[in-house]
Amino acid sequence: MNPDVVEVRVHAPLSFFVRFADGVCGTVRLAESHLTGVFAALADPAVFQQVRVVDGFVTWPGDIDLAPDAMYAAIRASGEWRLT
Repeated sequence: MNPDVVEVRVHAPLSFFVRFADGVCGTVRLAESHLTGVFAALADPAVFQQVRVVDGFVTWPGDIDLAPDAMYAAIRASGEWRLT
C-alpha cells in the first residue's frame, strides 16, 4: 500500500510539488495533451491553483483527482511523475 499525499503546492504552470506521509516527495507535471475530458478544467490557471489534498488524494474542484498509487511509484523511482 502506498502512503497518502499529505502536502501539495503549485510551483509552476501545470506542475506541482507533492509530499507523501512517509516523506517521499517530488514533482508532478501535466502535459497540455493530458488536459482532456475531466482534466480539461485544469487548463485554466485559476482552477489549477486550487489544488489541495483530500483524504490522501490530490484534488481540484469539480471532482477532479489523482490517485496516489502511480504518482508515488514514479516519484519514488525518479523524483517526478509526468502525465502526458
